[in-house]
Amino acid sequence: MIKTILWDVDGTLLDFSRSESCGIRSCLEEIGFRGCNDAMLERYARINDRYWKALERGEVTKQEVLLGRFETFFREEGISCEDVAAFNDSYQRKLGELFFENENAIQLCRKLHGRAAQYVVTNGTVQAQKNKLKNSGLGECMDGVFISDEIGVEKPGKGFFDHVFAEIGPVNRDEVMIVGDSLTSDMRGGNNAGILCCWYNPQNKPNTAGVRIDYEIRSLWDVEKILG
Repeated sequence: MIKTILWDVDGTLLDFSRSESCGIRSCLEEIGFRGCNDAMLERYARINDRYWKALERGEVTKQEVLLGRFETFFREEGISCEDVAAFNDSYQRKLGELFFENENAIQLCRKLHGRAAQYVVTNGTVQAQKNKLKNSGLGECMDGVFISDEIGVEKPGKGFFDHVFAEIGPVNRDEVMIVGDSLTSDMRGGNNAGILCCWYNPQNKPNTAGVRIDYEIRSLWDVEKILG
């Protein structure tokens, strides 16, 4: 029996790609650049993904991710931005305001409330995550929220999950399941923590990370079926 669910947020409960695109377009307009197109957004997304993967491997710091991705993007696209830190601050604010749920995820979490303890586990920034959880209503469904910036360790690090379990109290890890879209962050993190791993894979991508997957789902609502 699964008694505890650890939910990833971006890319799982919420459609981060859509928020990212809206946020980048809005921030670029604020600095006077109005030529942003879909191809540029795709290039930014690839740059951003590379930086976050490097963070998961411990190769860069969170601050280097937050600023470096934009510095690289601006340089490669020939965009002039005098204050990258201010651009990122604006972007973080927008991510807390621009949120789009996947598959009525909020309704799902409300339905599961009481059937299993639910916690957020995220590598996002404190400002963006706390605001989006509050504004979306997802925070009301959760028994707790764990953000890597506050813990001091990123997923998939074992230390991140050690902190989570120290806070939520004694649990049987065979009864804990992490649900997330990232193989390298969520599923590897679950492997490191010794808990059940549920991969949210709506696009039917291959498991290229060589990590253990206990459940693979196309729809978030399959989590309800797994609980039984």
